[in-house]
Amino acid sequence: MTTLAITGIGGFIGLRMAERALALGWQVKGMDHSLVAAERAHALGIEVSVGDINDEATLQTAFAGADVVFHTAAIVEEDGPREAYERVNVEGTRSVCRVAQSLGVRQLVHLSSVMVYGFDFPPDVTEGGPLDGQGNVYNDTKLASEQVALSFNRDEFAVIVIRPGDVYGAGSVPWVLRPLELIQRGLFVLPDFGRGVINHVHIDNLLDGIFLALNKASGGSVFTLTDGVATPCHQFFAYHARMLGKQRVLALPAWALNAFLAGSTPILKVFGQQRVASPAAMKFLLRRHRYSIAKAQRELGYQPKISLAEGMAEIARSLNP
Repeated sequence: MTTLAITGIGGFIGLRMAERALALGWQVKGMDHSLVAAERAHALGIEVSVGDINDEATLQTAFAGADVVFHTAAIVEEDGPREAYERVNVEGTRSVCRVAQSLGVRQLVHLSSVMVYGFDFPPDVTEGGPLDGQGNVYNDTKLASEQVALSFNRDEFAVIVIRPGDVYGAGSVPWVLRPLELIQRGLFVLPDFGRGVINHVHIDNLLDGIFLALNKASGGSVFTLTDGVATPCHQFFAYHARMLGKQRVLALPAWALNAFLAGSTPILKVFGQQRVASPAAMKFLLRRHRYSIAKAQRELGYQPKISLAEGMAEIARSLNP
């Protein structure tokens, strides 16, 4: 029986991976820094260690007896203190790889991001790049975390890097729950009239690709996984609006929205309120091109099964069971 250990097991991706592995008859265990998140996995009958991603004792307990480690734990925000991102995303990855390797884990899947290509990448960019975080703290530290993970790759410790697109599905915070909340409050505005694109990947399509990689990929491999299409933001978030009984999502020229976000931040601070979004967040909605999934299709036989319409219908059902 395969034993899988998951970091960030109580998160959206980690928890769905745990459910899939359990359905296959695998033994699953893991760790999370949040007691609340850990309880979500514990409710499935999973042994969960609670602690910091750089705490060796926590990692040793979580990884003991594991054949495979799936490393999802990271700070996933558009902006924030670089020191925190470095500690969790980069040094946390180093700690995970070091402990997993020392315990005899045979495979580690490092969950990276397509944001290692930055914001201004060429059409159908492949795994070969160019790679450039373009100074964004999330992008930069995800790229650095990849390099750390791959430095541990050995014959006896195969490291596979997965670069998922914009992962959505019922329970996704950045691409489902937060936009729905902001649309409901009338605070969600698309830059450049929604002409930027979302390179979405349904959570189950992503996990299909990861399981294929575990079965077929060699150590040191890197794969981009999306649904294979780039959907304009105004079309993607129109699904969210319809779920809430609204006609459309608000949209503005990019310069106008950027000026508003930059100007409102100091005012909100005076009143002790948090900003809804940062100028950095806007860049994630201004990407222009599609990422290539040709390598995953060619080497893994990856074919996304769940369409955007089907994925959004599933989300709508989860909101109105």
